[in-house]
Amino acid sequence: MEYSKVTSRCCILAKYGVHLFLWIDRFGEKAYPFFEKAKSMGFDGVEIPITNPSKVNVNKTRRALENAGISCTISAGLNPKNNILSASKTTRMKGVESLKKYVDISAELGSDMVAGVLYGAWGVLVGRGRTQQEWDRSVAAFKEVCRYAQGRSVNLAVEPLNRFEVYFLNTTSDAVKYVKAVNEPNAKIHLDTFHMNIEEKNFYDPIIEAGDMLGHVHACENDRGVPGTGNVNWDEVYRGLSQINYKRWITIESFVPDMKEMAAMTAIWRQIAPSADAIAEDGLRFLKEIEKKYPLA
Repeated sequence: MEYSKVTSRCCILAKYGVHLFLWIDRFGEKAYPFFEKAKSMGFDGVEIPITNPSKVNVNKTRRALENAGISCTISAGLNPKNNILSASKTTRMKGVESLKKYVDISAELGSDMVAGVLYGAWGVLVGRGRTQQEWDRSVAAFKEVCRYAQGRSVNLAVEPLNRFEVYFLNTTSDAVKYVKAVNEPNAKIHLDTFHMNIEEKNFYDPIIEAGDMLGHVHACENDRGVPGTGNVNWDEVYRGLSQINYKRWITIESFVPDMKEMAAMTAIWRQIAPSADAIAEDGLRFLKEIEKKYPLA
């Protein structure tokens, strides 16, 4: 495709968020000061990572968000004990219940988006690709959760990850096929430029393929550093987002060695940026400048 021949239909006017894993290992009340920090940096929202729904004080969190004057989205995932790919019906049922709890938290915090690895367990590799049985089990379970979430006005966006982290959905084409199989209006796609840099041929075509199914975007550099300092082709990213009239969240997600638990999980062994704050502030400044290149046509 000759990108120069593609014109933007509209300005993006997206909302910009920052993932709290940049500053915390686990979400709790200690994260509340970062709501105001993110707001002061110019972000519209924070992405709240939920690993244990029972540990989230929804009322306090909602008040803290309101006090900071900032919105939120929710990121979540599954593990081997609640994997909806599992051959065990009991395990799958635990996964469905976990996903419904994420939906409840999202609705109660005023968020309409739960995004992440919602189709199976993150970090579980089995030495092969997905099977049809796994596909059918995951689709059926996810469909049930989507129908539940419709009653709470919450969308669920599945994130394809690189082949070294998951084996079930690795490309945008995988995610498109999955969302079409689920066939519910609130089933969406979550694209992450870090993973796209590994698995896709370019950044523009996958965004166009996702189209109106695209519900959430993680803006990450190829080395998880400051957006704009690496190999990600941000012109392709924003040209695609502009072309599909994307107006949802673009969230900076990164990890730093100071967050020991997350650094271990995401293999961040070296200093990839001057600081967590630099990733957030400099990254946001860069993304907003790139957006200016795609004005109302």
